[in-house]
Parts: sequence; structure tokens; C-alpha cells
Amino acid sequence: MAENYGRRRFGADSMLDDSPMHICRRDLLAGAATAIGASTLFAQTRAGAKAMYGLIGKFKSAPGRRDELMQVLIDGTGTMPGCLSYIVAADSADADGIWITEVWDSEASHQASLLLPQVKEAIAKGRPMIAGFGERFTTLPIGGHGLSRG
Repeated sequence: MAENYGRRRFGADSMLDDSPMHICRRDLLAGAATAIGASTLFAQTRAGAKAMYGLIGKFKSAPGRRDELMQVLIDGTGTMPGCLSYIVAADSADADGIWITEVWDSEASHQASLLLPQVKEAIAKGRPMIAGFGERFTTLPIGGHGLSRG
């Protein structure tokens, strides 16, 4: 018989015993809905503050061109009105993977940034170095260390 070493069951029928870990689907969905609702409510009820807009996305560079592509992305994003944070990061588990994390004061500011000459230039310069795209997530940032509302 396998040892359970502190694994617990979660949900209405859970007890503090050595049962294998079991997460009830209903409890998981309820927890996720609560977290989403709470963050949305917090973002919407801040004193007079508009909700920020965030993006997290993964790029896949052509083999051996990750560093060059990351530099193009960094160089092309110096001054973008409404951009509160733009982070380019190398994926630690994928030699060609790049993660971009963006926070904007609004979705409109993000859309407007795509029309800026330096962003258009970066897109044109970087396009041949991009092998593909991975996950993409839209978020509602509410704050954090290093994030200012400008």
C-alpha cells in the first residue's frame, strides 16, 4: 500500500486523515468563481479607478534567434502612452520560448499602441524571427509591487 504522507481530501466530505488528495470538481469551480468575482469586484470598486488591462502571451522564436527577438521587442517599446508595465522574459524550460507580460491603463491604450511608429517597426523587424505563438491570456490587474497607475 502506498504511503500518503499528509495528503488531504478537500470538499464537504473531507476530514483530516491520510486519504489520497481529492479535489471535488464543484469545490474547485466554486473557488475559481469566487476568486474571479472578488478580483473583478475589487478592480471595479476602487475609488474612481478604471480597471487596468493586462496581457500575458508566449512567443516561439525561430531556433537560435530568441535573444535577438527579445531585444527587438524591448527596443521597440520604449515609450508607449498608457503602458504601465511591459516585461520580456526568456522561458526557462524552452530555449526558443519568450513570455511577454503587459499592463495597460486601459484596453484602448493597448490598441492605440499598435499604431505607434516604433511598435509597427518592431513588429515588422521581429516578424521573421517568430516561429509561432503559444498561450495568450487577458487579465484584469489590480496592483502589485512596481506597478504604478501613472
